[in-house]
Amino acid sequence: MERAKMAEESLETAAEHERILREIESTDTACIGPTLRSVYDGEEHGRFMEKLETRIRNHDREIEKMCNFHYQGFVDSITELLKVRGEAQKLKNQVTDTNRKLQHEGKELVIAMEELKQCRLQQRNISATVDKLMLCLPVLEMYSKLRDQMKTKRHYPALKTLEHLEHTYLPQVSHYRFCKVMVDNIPKLREEIKDVSMSDLKDFLESIRKHSDKIGETAMKQVGPWFVIGWLIGSANIWLYTDFSLANVPGAQDLVDFSPVYRCLHIYSVLGARETFENYYRKQRRKQARLVLQPPSNMHETLDGYRKYFNQIVGFFVVEDHILHTTQGLVNRAYIDELWEMALSKTIAALRTHSSYCSDPNLVLDLKNLIVLFADTLQVYGFPVNQLFDMLLEIRDQYSETLLKKWAGVFRNILDSDNYSPIPVTSEETYKKVVGQFPFQDIELEKQPFPKKFPFSEFVPKVYNQIKEFIYACLKFSEDLHLSSTEVDDMIRKSTNLLLTRTLSNSLQNVIKRKNIGLTELVQIIINTTHLEKSCKYLEEFITNITNVLPETVHTTKLYGTTTFKDARHAAEEEIYTNLNQKIDQFLQLADYDWMTGDLDNKASDYLVDLIAFLRSTFAVFTHLPSLCLSHCETLEKPHSVFQRFGINLYFPEWLSFRIQQML
Repeated sequence: MERAKMAEESLETAAEHERILREIESTDTACIGPTLRSVYDGEEHGRFMEKLETRIRNHDREIEKMCNFHYQGFVDSITELLKVRGEAQKLKNQVTDTNRKLQHEGKELVIAMEELKQCRLQQRNISATVDKLMLCLPVLEMYSKLRDQMKTKRHYPALKTLEHLEHTYLPQVSHYRFCKVMVDNIPKLREEIKDVSMSDLKDFLESIRKHSDKIGETAMKQVGPWFVIGWLIGSANIWLYTDFSLANVPGAQDLVDFSPVYRCLHIYSVLGARETFENYYRKQRRKQARLVLQPPSNMHETLDGYRKYFNQIVGFFVVEDHILHTTQGLVNRAYIDELWEMALSKTIAALRTHSSYCSDPNLVLDLKNLIVLFADTLQVYGFPVNQLFDMLLEIRDQYSETLLKKWAGVFRNILDSDNYSPIPVTSEETYKKVVGQFPFQDIELEKQPFPKKFPFSEFVPKVYNQIKEFIYACLKFSEDLHLSSTEVDDMIRKSTNLLLTRTLSNSLQNVIKRKNIGLTELVQIIINTTHLEKSCKYLEEFITNITNVLPETVHTTKLYGTTTFKDARHAAEEEIYTNLNQKIDQFLQLADYDWMTGDLDNKASDYLVDLIAFLRSTFAVFTHLPSLCLSHCETLEKPHSVFQRFGINLYFPEWLSFRIQQML
């Protein structure tokens, strides 16, 4: 059993060794390791080595057989190979020689080829460079254009160029380093454009601040020749302005270069900072408005002071009106109205203050005309000016007061320089001249031959003409105030009444109450005031003619001249009676007569003769009085009537005796 088992194991081992040998023969040398490891892992490697040796010997015998079978062919091949080696050596030498010759001959070609290769490389580089430059050149050109625009202060085009550069050109060449520098520099350029445009705006604001008076002066000169044409519609005062007024007003663009404002506005709008710009502009203009509305302290001294003040205000609002209509939203109507309300209140306050210092009516009148032109100019530009015309009515009262003060001096000079003697005329020409100055008609005087005399002195026509001049002066102020004829008539009549009842009355009373005035002067004043009283109806007609308002119109004010002249005449009469009484007292007190004489013949005493002569010469003055004044002093025929004025109801001898007893 054991022998059979050992035989079986021997067969299995032999078969395994055969398999390994076949595997070794058929397997790549690199992969033989695992096969050999299987041999050494077993216990029969000795026997395997024996088999391997046997297999090697078998292969050697096969090789030998094969070599013996092919030996002659191998020898022949070696012989042929030796022959070929000689020929091959010759061929090699020929190839080497040919190669040497070819190398020598092709050296220049190789050099040329190398040069061509280099040129081809340069050409490719140049072509690539040109392509890249074609991409970069527009960027560089745009950047150069941007710098030129910045240099020439064309900031808005520069900003547009910058936008194109940033969004269109730079993205195409963003991988280049210089583009990175440009991209990093864009915010700085924007700020530079923003700062420079703001600087231009500040220069513009400073320029219009300095030249606003010139702008306003030009605008007012253009409006001046074209007076506003108004129509009264219905019961309301509605003044309509025709288009031809505006056609002759120069546009603000003709006076000012507004391009800095437009450029800065566009730039800030593009940069998304429009609101910042609007707030800055309005803030600065409000500050300038306050400066413009601050009048100089000596403005009231000359008309030029007022004119410059008005010119600056008009210039300011002409600019703002132009900005309102040429920009979209930089300023709006609410902002303009707010500024105008402030300007109107400050202007009216300044005019009230400074006009109160004016004592020259000519200056007040010139100021009124200037205010009217100022108001009309601003109204042409659409600003409401009713408050200015209301204020002119206040100035009208002040103007009337200055006129009254001026005419007080005029009347004083006339009365002081008058000779209080009837006006003598020696020719028809002189007579007509006086009659032309004063409405006087006397048929008896006209029939008298030259030379002859008017009953009144020179102050009558002078005072009459000065009253008319005063009326003309009042009328001048009412012009262009948009007042109705009734309002003008009422204003003139009230002012004229003040002139008659206050100014002229006071002047006459001062002359009458003068200490050194004589009876002759007082009598002439009575005569003069009588004629002036008669002339009041002609003054009424004069006012009616220039205002076209009939005296019969309801609420028409009447002139009080009659009362004024009557009061002056009564004061003169009272002064005559007082002076006459005083002169008699002085005569009796100064006379040195012998009141106790014993001579009783029929001859009158000396003192009585002198007294009668004194009274006759004194009362002779009253013969020049008109008949309406003689009712109180018919002294030559009825001397006692004079004394009855003093409460002395006696005939002349009795009165004289009474006065003598008073002295004793």
